Amino acid sequence: MDKRRKPNSTERRRDLCDAAIQLLADDGAKGVSHLKVDRKAGVPDGTTSFYFRTRSALLLAAAERLAELDLARLQSVADDSAGSGVGDSPSRLSQVVIQSGREPELTRTRARYELTMQAARDPQLAAALAHSTDAFTKLHREILVQLLPRGAELEPAVVEDLSNVTLTFINGLLLRFAHGDRIIDSAAQLDGILAAIARGMLRSPEKGRLTGVDPARPAGRNKVKKRG
Repeated sequence: MDKRRKPNSTERRRDLCDAAIQLLADDGAKGVSHLKVDRKAGVPDGTTSFYFRTRSALLLAAAERLAELDLARLQSVADDSAGSGVGDSPSRLSQVVIQSGREPELTRTRARYELTMQAARDPQLAAALAHSTDAFTKLHREILVQLLPRGAELEPAVVEDLSNVTLTFINGLLLRFAHGDRIIDSAAQLDGILAAIARGMLRSPEKGRLTGVDPARPAGRNKVKKRG
């Protein structure tokens, strides 16, 4: 008699989602089907379709599982960073970014890009991924301020613009990781690049501002528009 414990419904859903995430990374969104998830998870045919009736429901569940894993990791980063000194290098967030180019995190990086492309046409997928994206953006903004001399004294609008530019760089870096191109290989190096980008912006005529200015006016003569 087989006395192995059968997984409960929650565990089964999690395992199926993890298999779907692996397929997304390996074969792309077009390579995900109920039957392929069954085979990847090592469960009887029809199991995935029992838990997720449609392919859209399966992709949504995979996105929610991916967001859950990302949020748990970001929370651990925030907890580990509590009480750390300002200016500590390499920053924990840069460590997360660099690790995203190595397994096992690389699988999630590739799956995330596949789902992001799908989310452009699916509001539910977009909402599922937004939670972890917002958390990453918030943590990035906080650590960016720590990387800059007197960063805590910057206006919130300036920090937002600096954050948008450096996050754009990070997203491009992660995309290169997903394609197997490790142009940057250390968190300390990434910290230095992000800080250099931000310092360069702060030395510009608009003192780091990219939004709320009139492009028709000569450089350095713009008055920053108040937000809200």
